[in-house]
Amino acid sequence: MDGLVIKCRRCSADIPVRPVSVINSSENPELKNELVDGKLFIRECPVCGERQLVRFPLLYHDPSEKLLVWLSDENPETEAQMKKAVVVEGMEGYSGRIVDTPGQLIEKIKIFDAGLDDIAMELCKFVTRQETGKDVDMLFFGFDGADNEITLTYPENGEMQMLRIGFNVYEDCAGIVVRNPELKKAAAGLTRVSRSWVESFIR
Repeated sequence: MDGLVIKCRRCSADIPVRPVSVINSSENPELKNELVDGKLFIRECPVCGERQLVRFPLLYHDPSEKLLVWLSDENPETEAQMKKAVVVEGMEGYSGRIVDTPGQLIEKIKIFDAGLDDIAMELCKFVTRQETGKDVDMLFFGFDGADNEITLTYPENGEMQMLRIGFNVYEDCAGIVVRNPELKKAAAGLTRVSRSWVESFIR
């Protein structure tokens, strides 16, 4: 992918950007680490040092997890081509996902690296919103602790908040996925498995 130039939001200086178009986690583990750490999409102004987020389309491929995630450029024609390519290449056994933001891309990688199912995780977030009364977009952050608690993050009052939930909530949602095979069937190919996607099956 050719380089591009963006303007610094503070001083308007030019910031050169050389986007990464494809990451294969097996071949480029260092790029995967840079992506998951959130550094891949951050650029620093060479004049004033201001750091800002830069968004560009990216295809992430993890052969070991059989995961393909496309960070969309929001071009319907490009998305159609990507969906067709996944079918043509016969990605049997793969989970193919489309995401709209770098944060969503990082979340998908974290979910699959943790050995979890993203459909069940979206159901888990739906249940958590219902129980807490928080109508916010939540992201999976981590999975740890003696009781395997799940940590979700969400924006509130201009800051990112953390919320821990019991692993039993996820297990219940994973059971729902097993009992409703149409969910897995609908997620085949290259699909946006998101809040709105899950809620379309509930409402």
